[in-house]
Amino acid sequence: MKVATWNVNSIRVRLPHVKDFIIKQAPDVLLLQELKAQDKDIPASELEDLGYNLIFKGQKAYNGVAILSKHPITDIVTNLDDNGDDEQARYIECWIDSKNSGFRVASIYLPNGNPINTDKFSYKLEWMTKFKNHVEKILHNEEIIILGGDFNICPEDRDAANPESMRNDALFQPESRAKFREIINLGYYDAWRSLYPEKTNWSYWDYGRAFEQNKGLRIDHFLLSPLAIDKLSSIEIDTYHRSLEKPSDHAPVIINLNL
Repeated sequence: MKVATWNVNSIRVRLPHVKDFIIKQAPDVLLLQELKAQDKDIPASELEDLGYNLIFKGQKAYNGVAILSKHPITDIVTNLDDNGDDEQARYIECWIDSKNSGFRVASIYLPNGNPINTDKFSYKLEWMTKFKNHVEKILHNEEIIILGGDFNICPEDRDAANPESMRNDALFQPESRAKFREIINLGYYDAWRSLYPEKTNWSYWDYGRAFEQNKGLRIDHFLLSPLAIDKLSSIEIDTYHRSLEKPSDHAPVIINLNL
């Protein structure tokens, strides 16, 4: 089972890249973030014509998340708590019914939080608390759970090419990292670190010359439940589409699981 996650930084601008990625990689499930489109403007039919079931939660000009699946989709969740009062489209979850051995998957676009001395950073921490509470609750179901997306967190200094330049960034703050560790400590596993405890590859490069100079960050993650990590066989960061003209500033991250 191949599952990929990709912050596309506008689904309408990057649609040709997404189509090309699907043709080349043929993921069973594709998680997308930062669609930057209202529901009515998301090119749903063009994505579905590629052979996928599609669910999404859009938002005008900002955020937006989606899940594409070759398999049936049920049990859709778009809010992290029962209040459902968060207007920002940052989370979508579903059950993938795969040959009687399904799994739960979520596409996550965690708040950036910059600048750190503003309400944006407080919102990031509040959102992470809600996220932690929700993923703790679903963990009790003892399912194969795959949480993938742009977490906007560098878990450690080694997850940045230039750590010193990130000291005042929300992605590097002790509070952000502590919240991320709280989620790991619930019983989830960082898929990359599970297979590559010593090596770091980047998933994000700022626009300009960062990609050519390989000055990036590892902020796109897969967190797997115990039943999922046992089935993880590989993980890779596909830099090809980051090298194209008019790319997203993120690269797709791909995992394979032996389900």
